[in-house]
Amino acid sequence: MSPILAAMDRDFNLIADLVRLQAQHRPERPALVDATRELSWGALDALMDRIATSLQRDGLQAGDAIAICAASSVTYAALFLGALRAGVAVAPLAPGSTAASLARMIDDAEARILFVDAAAAELIAAAGDGAIPRIALDGSAAGADFDAWLAPAEARPAAVALQSTSPFNIIYSSGTTGEPKGIVQGHGMRWAHVRRGAKYGYGPDTVTLLSTPLYANTTLVVFFPTIAYGGCVVLMPKFDAAGYLKLAQHHRVTHTMLVPVQYQRLMAHPDFDTFDLSSFHAKFSTSAPFNAALKADVLKRWPGGLIEFYGMTEGGGTCILEAHLHPTKLHTVGRPAEGSDIRLIDDAGREVARGEAGEVVGHSAGMMVGYHRQPERTREAEWFDPDGKRFIRTGDVGRFDEDGFLVLFDRKKDMIISGGFNIYPSDLEAVLRGHAAVADVAVVGVPSVQWGETPVAFVVRHAGDDTSAEALLQWTHAQVGKTQRLARLQYIDELPRSAIGKVLKRELRERDAR
Repeated sequence: MSPILAAMDRDFNLIADLVRLQAQHRPERPALVDATRELSWGALDALMDRIATSLQRDGLQAGDAIAICAASSVTYAALFLGALRAGVAVAPLAPGSTAASLARMIDDAEARILFVDAAAAELIAAAGDGAIPRIALDGSAAGADFDAWLAPAEARPAAVALQSTSPFNIIYSSGTTGEPKGIVQGHGMRWAHVRRGAKYGYGPDTVTLLSTPLYANTTLVVFFPTIAYGGCVVLMPKFDAAGYLKLAQHHRVTHTMLVPVQYQRLMAHPDFDTFDLSSFHAKFSTSAPFNAALKADVLKRWPGGLIEFYGMTEGGGTCILEAHLHPTKLHTVGRPAEGSDIRLIDDAGREVARGEAGEVVGHSAGMMVGYHRQPERTREAEWFDPDGKRFIRTGDVGRFDEDGFLVLFDRKKDMIISGGFNIYPSDLEAVLRGHAAVADVAVVGVPSVQWGETPVAFVVRHAGDDTSAEALLQWTHAQVGKTQRLARLQYIDELPRSAIGKVLKRELRERDAR
C-alpha cells in the first residue's frame, strides 16, 4: 500500500500532513488555482511551512486562533492550511458581515492576527481600534504586506502534537446582534469528512470547482477532501452562472459544491446545454432546501452523480441522498450516512415511535467540540439518549419513510436560509426594535425564486409615528449585513398571537402570500 493510501486508511490523521505526502510524490502537479495564480503541491507545501513558521515566530501556539476576512483565493487557501500545520485554529469570517458583528466575532475567537484583502478594508477599518495585527493578503493598504510577513524560503516550523479534539476551525453561524455563536470543529470532525470522501471518487485526478466562499462550512466539506486526496481545487471568488460554466468546461471539472439557488441559476442559463460538462463525476449540494423538481432537472441535463448532504455545521448525524441512484426519493434528504445515528425526538426529549414526526438529532464521529466560550448554548444544542450517548439537535422536524429516507417538514427554529446563507429572524427583529418607530415586530421567511427564501418584516408602529415603511427598510439595511437584508417591510396593526402570546408566524407567511 502506498504511503498516501496508508495515511488515508487511519482512523485519525492530519490534513496538513497529507499535503506533505502529496508534495513528496507529485510536487509539480497543480493543487490550487484561481483567476490569477496557480500553486503546485510542492509550492503549496513550502508556503504552508513559511506560514506556520511565521505564526510560531509571532508567538502563536497550538490551540490559538487567527481570523481571515477575505474573498476566496489561492493565498487564502494556503494560509488556512498553513495555520493548521502550526496547530492554529482558523476563524474564517464573512466579508458581508457588519463591522460591529465582525468585531464581536474577532473578539469571541480571541484571534491573535487578522488577515484581510482590499475588498474588506473599509469594513475592517470600522471594526475596531486596530489593536489586533492586520495583514493584507493582496498587498493592499488594509494591513501589513503578506509576503513581507512570511518567514524566509526553506523555513520549517516546529512540530506540534494535535488530537482529534484539537480545534481546527471556528465557524460563525450568525448574527448582527447579541453574542456571536462560534462553532468549534475539531481535527477529528474534519478527518471524518475526508474519510467519507472515498465513496465519491476523490483522488489525484479530481478537479473541484468551488464558487461558494471559504468561510462557509458548505465549501469546506468539499475543499478539504479534495486536498487530502491530492486533487486540484479551482477557486471562483464570486459566482455567476456564465463564468462558472466556462470554468467548468475549461478545467474539465469532476467535482463541485453548489447551494440550490446556484443550481437554479445554472439550469436557467440560456446556454447551459451548449457547455461540455461530461467530465463531472459528482455534484454536491447542502445548506438549504433543494426542490425535487430542480433535482430532477439537474439529473436530466447535467452529467455525473448528484449528492445532497443534510446536516449542520455543528455536526452530529448526516443524511445523504444520492439522487442519481434514488430518483423516486427526490422529495427526501436521503438516509443516514454510514456511522451516523439519526433519531427523532418529541418536545419532551423522548424518541418518537417509528413513522411519527419529531425533531431530528444526530450522532457521528463528526461533531463540534462545542460553541466557543458558550457552554450553556452548547448544552442547549445537545441531547443525550438514556445510555448517555451525545447527539446534536438540529431544530428541524422530520419523519422517516418506510424505506428509511428522511422527509423534512419544517424548521422547528425559524431560521431562514437565503441563497445558502443562514438568517436568524431574532437578529433582524432585534435590529428593528432599536428604531424608535417600532413597537412590535416579527420576521418570517417567504419563498423566493431568486434566493430560495427571503426575509420579510411585519412591523407594528408606535401610535402617532409617521415613519414610512421605505425609510424604515433603508434604515434596517444600513444596520445589517448584505445577506440579511429584508425583501419587504410591511406595517401591520397587530401581530397574530396564540393564547399564550406566541407570534403565529405561519399566519404571517400566509398573509404575505395573498
